[in-house]
Amino acid sequence: MPTVSSEELAAAAGVNSAKLRKDFSYLGSYGTRGVGYDVEYLVYQISRELGLTQDWPVVIVGIGNLGAALANYGGFASRGFRVAALIDADPALTGRAVAGIPVQHTDDLEKIIQDNGVSIGVIATPAGAAQQVCDRLVAAGVTSILNFAPTVLSVPDGVDVRKVDLSIELQILAFHEQRKAGEEAATPDGGGPAAVARKESADKGPDGDVPAVMPA
Repeated sequence: MPTVSSEELAAAAGVNSAKLRKDFSYLGSYGTRGVGYDVEYLVYQISRELGLTQDWPVVIVGIGNLGAALANYGGFASRGFRVAALIDADPALTGRAVAGIPVQHTDDLEKIIQDNGVSIGVIATPAGAAQQVCDRLVAAGVTSILNFAPTVLSVPDGVDVRKVDLSIELQILAFHEQRKAGEEAATPDGGGPAAVARKESADKGPDGDVPAVMPA
């Protein structure tokens, strides 16, 4: 039976092993001194606490490029999330299968939610339609929403919203790149290892030390 020690887990997570053991104790998993933790049982305990040991039906509203990509994502099922329905306002999409699931029209949204016992909705519509879709989802009984639309949603108390904005994530990466560039420029020789590598590369042609641009 495979086991893992708290020291191994702490090293992989970058935390203190004593703190890790204390956190695990809240799960009811104390491990065995000198042996460690039963890997399979530990995974089950963590999954249980995260709510991943039960089936979570999910609806995706907005089956454009992003919605279709989400519908085809294979990682949902392995984490306990089942795509129960795909919904779109375009009549031309109604009945068309995406990831093996027929697209249904938004006119039936409330019935779809109730028939499938859905509490989690994913919004992948254009920004202008997102709030209306959100209101209808909430009114139908959805209490958790994952929002991919580039807008901020207004929801009543008791409804949780997680917003995924890819442009913001890219802006964060751009900020880090800008900061790294500033740090390189601030060094006495005008750059760190990356800058040195770029300089060495510039001094060489495609065949090594031969200049990339030969004299005419």
